[in-house]
This record gives sequence, C-alpha cells and structure tokens, in this order.
Amino acid sequence: MSEHTFATLVRQWYAEHARDLPWRKPDVGPWAILVSEVMLQQTPVARVVPAWAAWLVRWPEPADLAADTPAEAIRMWGRLGYPRRAVRLRDCAVAIVERHGGRVPDRLEQLLALPGVGTYTARAVAAFAYGQRHPVVDTNVRRVVCRAVAGEPDAGPATRPADLVATEALLPVEPAAAALTSAAIMELGALVCTARSPRCGTCPVESICAWRASGQAVPAGPTRRPQRYAGTDRQVRGLLLGVLREATGPVPHQRLDQVWADDVQRSRALSGLIQDGLVEPVGGSSFRLVGDGPPVPVLP
Repeated sequence: MSEHTFATLVRQWYAEHARDLPWRKPDVGPWAILVSEVMLQQTPVARVVPAWAAWLVRWPEPADLAADTPAEAIRMWGRLGYPRRAVRLRDCAVAIVERHGGRVPDRLEQLLALPGVGTYTARAVAAFAYGQRHPVVDTNVRRVVCRAVAGEPDAGPATRPADLVATEALLPVEPAAAALTSAAIMELGALVCTARSPRCGTCPVESICAWRASGQAVPAGPTRRPQRYAGTDRQVRGLLLGVLREATGPVPHQRLDQVWADDVQRSRALSGLIQDGLVEPVGGSSFRLVGDGPPVPVLP
C-alpha cells in the first residue's frame, strides 16, 4: 500500500466528514487538548463535550488547576467515570507548573514524563497541539491500520510496538500533514471502520484495503464482553463518591452506610477509594474527598 495514497485519501475524507468537536478548533491551546485527551479515555464524546467546556471555564490554564485542591478536581469531574483521571490531571497540572513554567511541554519525552500521561496521550498532544509527526494509536487507529494494511479484522485488545511502527509508516513526512492524517485515521475508525458494523461502501480507502480485498467477514461476536456495571464495586464506588462530592464537610460513616446494603462490598469499595487517593479518613469515623479541607493529622 502506498502511504502517500492512503494518507491523501483519509485526509480528503476527513475534510468533508470530520465531526465539529470543540477541541479541534484552530484556536484551542495545548492545555485544552490535553484535558480533552484525558477525558476521552473510555468515555463517549457526547459526555465529554460539556464536561470539557466547564472544566476549562474553571481552570483555563494548568496553573489554575494546580492552585486548586484534588477534591475540587474530583467534584468537577462529576460522573464522567474513572475519577482517578481527575486527580492525575491535577497532578499533571502541578508538574507542568513546577517543571515547565505553566506551559504544556512540546517535546515527547517531556510529555511522557508528566504524571498520568502515557504513550497515547503524549503523542496525541504532540501531534494535535503542536503539529508534530508521531503515530497516535488508539483502538480506532489500530483497527483501521490492521484492516487496511494487514488484512486482519481485529487488532486485538492492547497496543503493541508493532502498531506504532505500522501507523507511522502511513504518515506523510511533513509534520503538519502527518498530524492531520493521524486525526483523520482516528475519525475514520470512529465513524466508518467500526468494530461491529463497518460501512465499507463509504470508506475512502476501500479500494486499497487489504481486509476488504481478502473478503473476510466481521467477527460474529465482540472481541471483549461489555463490562457489567450494576451491582459491581464500580457502582458502589460511584455512589459513595456521589455523596462525598455533594458534601460540604466530612461525611460520617453512618451516612455512607446508607449508600449500599452489603457491608462487605461497601467497605471494600470505600477502601479502594482510599487506596486510589480519592478519599481520605477524617478522625476515626468520617471521610471526605482527598484534600478537601485542612491536612489530616497523622496519629502516632
């Protein structure tokens, strides 16, 4: 496959079909893009858009978030899910202020060194905020590249080094064009080359797609089963956090006991929140969001 042809086709398609998402506006800065990438992890776009806008109204720059408490970051995160991301994003803001004078760094190795910033997020910020040439590989990109290049229907559950190599081979040499191509491949996977019901007839690379040429069908069932939520520790954690987010002070243990009837599961969920750095005990019988008030005294 010619990388020039592939990149040109997906960019042309993207120019006509890309969703109008707020973090794609030309005047959006690196901090806003970093926030969007963290929020979009395992969370649908429709839920992220209003949360992203509200977050940036409150904390338009890293220094604004760094000056606030972890508890307020957790509160602002609301019900986006996986609230540890809120704490990591605040830790990231603190590191940006301390190490880079409040400016999101533009070098990949510096981005990778920030708390909570992994391979995907670092490359996404470098590409989408700074127009650099890096392979930006998420689930959608892996699926497109696996099908179009390798002729396989599914890329598997985790990103491998080979995925970065295969994706980079498709990028133009010119950095800005490469960054645009990365965004286009991602959008193609999200809207057209989907996991269960790909719309091959509308795909811009159908004529050069190795998977399409092989005649293989989409696998009959999902590669991974959808995660159950009802009745799980995740649900209990969410209920406990909901009470603590709405509180204006420490919450007595008795109030949290009302959240879930199963004592063992509730205690396990609460312990998990404490271990994850989201909740802290106050005295011997109350709890609050981490950092939500004066320091907790260390008992001898």
